[in-house]
Amino acid sequence: MTTASAHQTFPGWDWEDPTGLDELMGRFTENLASCSFLEKVCEQVPRSHADFAGLGLTGIEFAAFRTAHPQGLGTDLLPLHTPDTATTPGSVYLVEGAHHFTQLDIGDPLPFDACSVDWVYAEHLVEHVPLGTVTSWLREVRRILRPGGILRLTTPDLERYVRGYLDDRGTFFTRHRRRLRTLRVGPPMPERRAFMLNQIFYHFGHRWIYDEDELRHALDSAGFEGWDIRRRSYREGLREDVAALDTSFRRDETLYLEAAAPSGPGAGAGADR
Repeated sequence: MTTASAHQTFPGWDWEDPTGLDELMGRFTENLASCSFLEKVCEQVPRSHADFAGLGLTGIEFAAFRTAHPQGLGTDLLPLHTPDTATTPGSVYLVEGAHHFTQLDIGDPLPFDACSVDWVYAEHLVEHVPLGTVTSWLREVRRILRPGGILRLTTPDLERYVRGYLDDRGTFFTRHRRRLRTLRVGPPMPERRAFMLNQIFYHFGHRWIYDEDELRHALDSAGFEGWDIRRRSYREGLREDVAALDTSFRRDETLYLEAAAPSGPGAGAGADR
């Protein structure tokens, strides 16, 4: 694709203008937040495990307007909206008759009781907020997970990008650029290695990038000592239904990590709270 045709196909998209690209991504996200039908199904969010069960829910997917888990509650900072109405924080909505959703800010304490959910999933969320906010949110996630519960986190893998930069063959970067081009995510990316490393820090609203050690540090800082923390592969994990939420779009660059809560009496995440 030539530069001229790329600009015609993706107007306003300039890989070397992070601020302009963030504005473009903001408009794209706003489009994702539109839907055809919203129904308020509960005036208040579920608090206890029994409340979740009463709605047919077992866990929460953060940063998801429409979670693909049939027993999941999707959440996001932004409201979902139709031409006539929009979500407001504090209530639960059914989106297009199929997806449960509540609007909340992960920078605030979570409005759920201790030991209220069986699983939590977040795909490519933690890199978008400051490390301190992530640690506070993880502390809250630890509190709301039940004994034996699962937290699954995915995020761009800094080690993979650094290895790609040091690889004179450019194998990972070439494959990643080709993947985005095939999926028509913007015009072709610049081929410079320094650009490929810079973009993971400065594009898409990213605030903090993780390798496995850094993500484990965040978990340790949030009180996950004694949990079974393991690196996983794409769609591989302790719960098939939760691992199935991984999207193939991001698999080539992604670090997958799971934390399993201790099980048994007195072992819940909220037991010391």
